[in-house]
This record gives sequence, structure tokens and C-alpha cells, in this order.
Amino acid sequence: MKRLHRLTAILVKLQSKKVVQASDLADKFDVSIRTIYRDMLALSDAGVPIGAEAGTGYFLVDGYSLPPIMFTEKEANALITASKIIHNNNDKSLISDYDEAIEKVKAILNSTQKEKLELLEQRIVSPPFQKPPTSSHLSVIQKAITDLRVLEIEYTAASQQYTKRTIEPLGVYFTSTIWVLIAYCRLRKDYREFRTDRIINLIETSELFPPKLFTLEEYFKKYIEN
Repeated sequence: MKRLHRLTAILVKLQSKKVVQASDLADKFDVSIRTIYRDMLALSDAGVPIGAEAGTGYFLVDGYSLPPIMFTEKEANALITASKIIHNNNDKSLISDYDEAIEKVKAILNSTQKEKLELLEQRIVSPPFQKPPTSSHLSVIQKAITDLRVLEIEYTAASQQYTKRTIEPLGVYFTSTIWVLIAYCRLRKDYREFRTDRIINLIETSELFPPKLFTLEEYFKKYIEN
């Protein structure tokens, strides 16, 4: 990769993450950490306000923003391809959010790129498999996970039993047909899984829960593999 392309890619990384490790950048671009140090110095000399903290990494100073970076044709094609897969997803909120994001991507493309993208949209199809039951709660659940916000749900279990739960949402996973929410259930006082298509109603409360020592890796190892 040419240095100019690498510097641009580093800027994208700095915009997309709160903190970026030099070692991660070195691995991504297959260069030495010393080269990354030189790249960061070059960006700083060019006027990009990059902060650095020993043992933490690099970050863009708060309040600074960079102009939009144009998508390459291959990157735009990848997003369109992904959209075809997303549209076979069972969660309506995810489809809606993704469609809005794609519209913003199209807005910054030039005329030639837009024409090529429209052609590609017509030439890619995801076979219409039998649709699973739909849900529309994923967007709210995702935000609740990052906000540490308590949710109240009305839920129908596989046994058709109706129940109300107060939960602390921690993660989600996709089974290729349905989304599953992992949460700490205050009723059961333990982790529980809830299929999003079986959530009848969902309420965002004003209550926040304290951060938990939770990772999906440890969860699957303890609750799924055993």
C-alpha cells in the first residue's frame, strides 16, 4: 500500500474509533510500529490534531472533524451487496436503518459511481427464502446495550407462555434466521436469551444499570458449550 493511501486509511480509523493502537495499525497495514509512528508524526505535521497517551493509543482531539472521505467503487459495491443480505433479515428496524445509511453513501458518490451502483443493484439478488417471523426492536435494543439502559419487555416463550420481564440488555447474536437478545433478567436473577421476534412490546425505561463484566466469548463458553 502506498503511503498516501495508508495515511488516508489511518485517518478513517481515527474517525471510526475512540482510540487506535499503533500495534493494531501495524498489523492491519503490514508495516512496522516504527512506520506507524512516522505516519502519525506526518499527520500531525499536516495539521491533524492527534492526541497520544502511553499505553492507550492515538485519538483525534475532541471537537475536530475531518471532511467526508469518498468511498471507492469497491467499497460502495460491498455496501450494496451487504444490503441485499440485510433485506433478508427478519428485523424491520435494521433494514430501515441500513437503507438510510445507504442513501447517505449514495449522496456523496459522483454521477458515474451512482450509475454503476444502480446497475449492480439490479444484478445482485438474494434468493427469497421462506421468511421467518419478523421483529422491529433491534435498533432500540442496540442503543440500550450501549446506553446501559434497562428495558421492560412483554414476551411470549416457545411454550406460548406470556411473561413480563425487566432486563439489562448485554448483547445480541444472529442465527441466520432470527436475532437473539442476551440480557440479565431481574426476574430470574440470571442471564437469559430472548428471541426478538417473540417480544410483543418493548419499553425503554429511564433507569440505567451499572456496567457488567460481560463478554460474548465468556458467555458462549459458559452457557452454550456446557
